[in-house]
Amino acid sequence: MRIAILEDDPSQLALYDLWLSTAQHTFVQHTTVSTFLAELHAARFDLLMIDMGLPDGSGAEVLAWIRTNLGWDIPVIVVTAEEAESAVVSMLRAGADDYVVKPPKYFELIARIEALGRRTRASAAQALRLGAYEIHYADREIRLHGKPVELNQKEFQVACHLFEHPGRLLSRVSMLEALWGLQAEIDTRTVDTHVSRLRRKLNIYPENGWQIISVYGYGYRLEPVSLETGSGGGL
Repeated sequence: MRIAILEDDPSQLALYDLWLSTAQHTFVQHTTVSTFLAELHAARFDLLMIDMGLPDGSGAEVLAWIRTNLGWDIPVIVVTAEEAESAVVSMLRAGADDYVVKPPKYFELIARIEALGRRTRASAAQALRLGAYEIHYADREIRLHGKPVELNQKEFQVACHLFEHPGRLLSRVSMLEALWGLQAEIDTRTVDTHVSRLRRKLNIYPENGWQIISVYGYGYRLEPVSLETGSGGGL
């Protein structure tokens, strides 16, 4: 699983580093709310772990931001020294999926992470929601503002590949390998054609919250549009 961690205690971060690496999870660590939220703007994660007391905000504020901006599909574990029942109840009611009191125990924490991961994968098999876009895998359908967009099979595959890797720069070669098997007779311009078509069909423009950035000679990056972000690059 790919996990984002918000924790300002160096010793706790070192422990997470060891434990999650041992359990073969990938992760990024942040010590401030500002850098953590910037990371969530740019990349997609399978699970989030947050502390309650932070140098520039609170875990409750971060949780509220997550549920408002990222929805309710992404699981959140609160790991904190605060053990009062009122705090536990408050965070669970606010949208936390689990609550672990420090110091955490290795096997218990990993088991909780993996349990949430199983639930998330089962949900993701049905639908992926990113703002105005919904990918319904079972129906092989993508909806924009709730309305299905007509795509052929390969267009659907390319769109899924982009939306499943938001914020990541994808090379044309890697997309060919993943989606076409890098057949010798397939030219990299095939990727350009499909991406250009998808931009138009799915209306992937800033007004819908996303843009496709083209990097000359390399590939593409699908990224969310913030208030500070202007219009994206084109083909």
